[in-house]
Amino acid sequence: MITLTELRCLADAQSSYHILKPWWDVFCYYLTMIMLLVAVLAGALQLTQTRLLCCLPCKLEFDNHCAVPWDLVKSNLSISSSSAVPVIRPLRIQNYLHRQQYSYIDAVCYERELHWFAKFFPYLVLLHTFIFAACSNFWLYYPSTSSRLEHFVAILHKCFDSPWTTRALSETVTEQSVRTLSFSKSKTFFSSRTNLTESESKRQSISFSQSGLEAAGKESSSSVLDRKEGEQAKAIFEKVKRFRMHVEEKDVIYRVYLKQIVVKVIVFILIMIYVPYYLTFITLEIDCIVDIQVFTGYKRYQCVYSLAEIFKVLASFYVILVILYGLTCTYSLLWMLRSSLKEYSFEKLREQSNYSDIPDVKNDFAFMLHVADQYDPLYSKRFSIFLSEVSENKLKQISLNNEWPLDRLKSKLVRNSQDKMALHLFMLSGLPDDVFELTEIEVLSLELIPEVKLPPSVSQLVSLKELNVYYSSLTVEFPALHFLEENLKVLRLKSADLGKIPRWIFYLKSLQELYLTGCYVLEPQNLFYNESFEDLESLKAIYLKISLSRIPQVVTDQLASLQKLSIDNEGKKLLVLTNLKKLVNLRTLELINCDLERIPHSIFSLNNLHEIDLKENNLRTVEEIISFQHLENLSCLKLWHNNISYIPAQIGTLANLEQLYLDHNNIKKIPLQLFLCTKLNYLDLSYNKLTSIPAEIQYLTNLQYLGVTKNHIDELPDELFQCRKLQHLLLGYNSLTNLSPCIGGLLNLVQLELIGNHLESLPAELEECNSLKRSCLIVEERLLMTLPVRVAEHLQVCLDRV
Repeated sequence: MITLTELRCLADAQSSYHILKPWWDVFCYYLTMIMLLVAVLAGALQLTQTRLLCCLPCKLEFDNHCAVPWDLVKSNLSISSSSAVPVIRPLRIQNYLHRQQYSYIDAVCYERELHWFAKFFPYLVLLHTFIFAACSNFWLYYPSTSSRLEHFVAILHKCFDSPWTTRALSETVTEQSVRTLSFSKSKTFFSSRTNLTESESKRQSISFSQSGLEAAGKESSSSVLDRKEGEQAKAIFEKVKRFRMHVEEKDVIYRVYLKQIVVKVIVFILIMIYVPYYLTFITLEIDCIVDIQVFTGYKRYQCVYSLAEIFKVLASFYVILVILYGLTCTYSLLWMLRSSLKEYSFEKLREQSNYSDIPDVKNDFAFMLHVADQYDPLYSKRFSIFLSEVSENKLKQISLNNEWPLDRLKSKLVRNSQDKMALHLFMLSGLPDDVFELTEIEVLSLELIPEVKLPPSVSQLVSLKELNVYYSSLTVEFPALHFLEENLKVLRLKSADLGKIPRWIFYLKSLQELYLTGCYVLEPQNLFYNESFEDLESLKAIYLKISLSRIPQVVTDQLASLQKLSIDNEGKKLLVLTNLKKLVNLRTLELINCDLERIPHSIFSLNNLHEIDLKENNLRTVEEIISFQHLENLSCLKLWHNNISYIPAQIGTLANLEQLYLDHNNIKKIPLQLFLCTKLNYLDLSYNKLTSIPAEIQYLTNLQYLGVTKNHIDELPDELFQCRKLQHLLLGYNSLTNLSPCIGGLLNLVQLELIGNHLESLPAELEECNSLKRSCLIVEERLLMTLPVRVAEHLQVCLDRV
């Protein structure tokens, strides 16, 4: 048994589909209902009529048919007038049957002589009505289409009733009125002040339009959605995206709807072929022959079909209904054939609204919107708001502003290692508007933010000098680009997707440092792209952490004034380095993780080099180091994290060398020629295989940093302590058994590492190292216990003083 709840749900489902029924479907629906009433009325009359045929004996015959006596008289008169002898057929015997016999004859005549169309007319009408109803609603219940239609109707209702739709449309109307108002004001202003120059009038018109836009912005910002409404709108955006991806792939709904219209037209044609013809067989009088003359004395009977006249009227009315139904179906079929219903364009809406990015749709999605337009075009207009990315971004921006107010943003401000005020925003949906109220920001970092747009209000960040964009998509509006062009000094970009460098970078004429990490293409075939690097007039340093096969030509050809080039090739072999010769102004060169096996010869022609960094390559020998003597300005050489097994004696020719990084190699012996580099103040030989330190180290009188951590040194020469300027001495993880009391001569020592050796005690002369603090004495706790109490207290006092 069907419950009331189920009936209510069925009724609600039917009413929800009214959006998808054009006027012809509604008209056909009403025609179907009238057809159904005709069938019900005819069937009721047929059921309530106890005797459908009423038969009486045929007492007169004329031309082998039953005739009434008057017909016989008229025929006899006509015969007598033509012949002299009248001919009158004799009358049959009169006989009156019993009631049961009349009923039998009526039944036999109804079954044998009554035409089937007159007999089953109500049922045919009912059958036709059911066929028409099924054809009209088949697409609403077919499994492949019903689910899509149900989702579409549900989403359409939510889009129509969403507060965000109302707000978006009202903003469009407001902006249009503001543009009209600003135009009228500027026009009035020009007419009243004809003596103004052209430039002045332009400035006035711009100021009017800007003030109008500001007013519109204030008006729109005043109507802020609450959190619940914003979340509901976000959910609708997500549903629309997924629904569009699913529905636009096929045209199942279109084909099913077209097929059901074709079926209705075919049924209409078939009905019109046979119904008008068989309509003539519904007659009042029926001549019936029943072979029971032995019992009744009569063989022929005159029968009357009592429903014949009303059935004729109903059948004629039914034919009219079918004609109207067929014409309507034909119109709908022509509508589908002559219209491109698989494509739906929002061109007019894009022109009328500020959402110019509303995409055109196709296939089933387009067809459903076309059908909805036949009901009310407003549905598609309100639905289009949730197809626009601009609309979605506005909604996200409002939610983001509510989530990140000014107070919360201020709590994220920190000072970085360079003592700059920095703000780091991570995994947000966008950039909160209140960020631009923090005028003290010097470094702005944006990480894992899918879409970031820098509006003109970024000009409020007067202290902004550095911008870091990590795995985010950044769009810069033109007024904001003008501000960045004048103020931005450092730019860091990281991307995981392969792509070109954003064009707005080439407008940053004040940019001094550019960091590119990821999958950027630096050698496109676009001439404009290649020449754009020339516009970076102030660029002095470029950092590339990209897998390259060669140094990009745009870097060597278009950035000739470059002073620092850093390439981290992430382990991929860097093959072609000859074009390095073009960077004659280069002061710092870093070729990191480039799988180099030898020092590139092209480096030796860069006379202005001050620093060379060849970290994490595959260098095993550095015989080419003798050529560095031509680089008179070279002061820092970093050959760390390689496989170098020995240092050539030619190292002594680098007289101006001040810093030498040789840690994390396989060096077993320090050549004595190294100590000819008397300007050395930084020497790192950690993580090698050294067993001793030569006494000639005393000639490095300017040495301030010496690192020999993680080697095999078992004894230190006393001459080491003649390096009076030594501040950092790292001796950890070696094989030392004692520490010379001469260490007390290192009056400038601030850091001493001794952990991981075989020392049994520490010398009391550490007390003389006035700059050494307890926190910078890296040694086992047990060795601290061997120090005299006064020495331990002295180290602690130095720490407290700091």
